[in-house]
Amino acid sequence: MERLKVGVLGVGHLGTIHATLYRQIADAELVGIYDVNVVKNRSLAKELKCTAFDSAEALLDSVDAVSVVTPTTAHYAAASMALERGKHVFIEKPITHNEENAAKLIELARSRNLVIQVGHIERFNPAILALEDVDIRPLFIEAHRLASFNPRGTDVAVILDLMIHDIDLILHLVNSKLQNVEANGVGVISSNVDIANARLEFENGSVANITASRLSQRKMRKMRIFQKNAYISMDFIDGVSEIFYIPAEDQIPFHDGTLAISLGQIHLGQKKQEIKYNRLTRKNVNPLKKELNSFVVSVLNDLPPVVDAADGLAALKVAHLVM
Repeated sequence: MERLKVGVLGVGHLGTIHATLYRQIADAELVGIYDVNVVKNRSLAKELKCTAFDSAEALLDSVDAVSVVTPTTAHYAAASMALERGKHVFIEKPITHNEENAAKLIELARSRNLVIQVGHIERFNPAILALEDVDIRPLFIEAHRLASFNPRGTDVAVILDLMIHDIDLILHLVNSKLQNVEANGVGVISSNVDIANARLEFENGSVANITASRLSQRKMRKMRIFQKNAYISMDFIDGVSEIFYIPAEDQIPFHDGTLAISLGQIHLGQKKQEIKYNRLTRKNVNPLKKELNSFVVSVLNDLPPVVDAADGLAALKVAHLVM
């Protein structure tokens, strides 16, 4: 099988990482990069031994697929240009700045039978991957995503910058229609909202409470799930999930073979129930590399992407409801 010829549009902080990781993916060939910063474009291309293209059009004419890692407000222009030239697209979150443009990209990709994958990277976090054996049916979800101030993300509200990660995960885990949204937020340093809290209520009774801030002294990326007979805590910085649960009679071992630690028994009415604990993770996982590799595999094997454009649009819609 031939390797997928890829390029990167936009080589700022994250785009540089995209280009570097493509060099490490066996089924991908990094052809070149393009950025409006000519000096950065040429120096990185020299470092990665690829071509520094003088225009986005020239790059697109030389590749099969492209990562769009431009500022959010430029996502639509870059992605539509790629799709119109018949190129598959990996586009960083949020898919676009507005829902209308996201819908246009979906239709453009559908009409040309092209792949769009959206960069909701937490789907590839070891803490999430480690839960593949766990039957997740949330009753209540609590999420905190706190970061120190960085001017790089302030072109959009913190909802689109940070909270949208948790929105995507929650929509994926709950799998029910959103019924109600309540939210508050304020702009403190930037002209956009810098700290926000949202409460999402779903038709199946699930409730999610989400807090996102880019004004914190310390970083935090945690999600806690409360469900029947189980409490699950995910730390996306450490890439670890912890689960406290009452085991089912047909409980099977977890994927990594870890044995549950017994925390003792509790009395529920006339019945004694054992409480168990597991600490779960996936070792040696680079989430972004795994995400980009999944995009390459999807294109080469004509498979649906893990996070498709419809997922990206769904998260964007909820983010806009919050805003």
